[in-house]
Amino acid sequence: MVQSINTKVDLVIEGTSHMGLTDYGKIMIGDKGFEFFNDRDVRKNIQIPWTEVDLVIASVMFKGRWIPRYGFQTKKNGTFTFSSKQPRKVLRAVRKYIEPERMVRSLTFFQVVKRALKNKFSSDKK
Repeated sequence: MVQSINTKVDLVIEGTSHMGLTDYGKIMIGDKGFEFFNDRDVRKNIQIPWTEVDLVIASVMFKGRWIPRYGFQTKKNGTFTFSSKQPRKVLRAVRKYIEPERMVRSLTFFQVVKRALKNKFSSDKK
């Protein structure tokens, strides 16, 4: 059995990890960090301490009415992406431990295309 890093738990909710293949399990938010425990394989757990979180990135669609997924960009290990049935509840629980300046929206599809075209046709060729 995997030992939790949290001493006090604020929220436990069913969720999905989008690291490689999709894994279903439980998301736990507590005083020490964010945790994901896989339902089938206990070795596939993800524990992210709040001290390691650089940014919390939320994919927001339809002017904030729908949040399909959210991710945690860490200082050393890259980005971890998750989703759940009640993402607002998860992000509100995370907001207690992460400053609002470090919680951002991800770029939309059109912003990504615009940035790519701008970089492709920019006059400053290196």
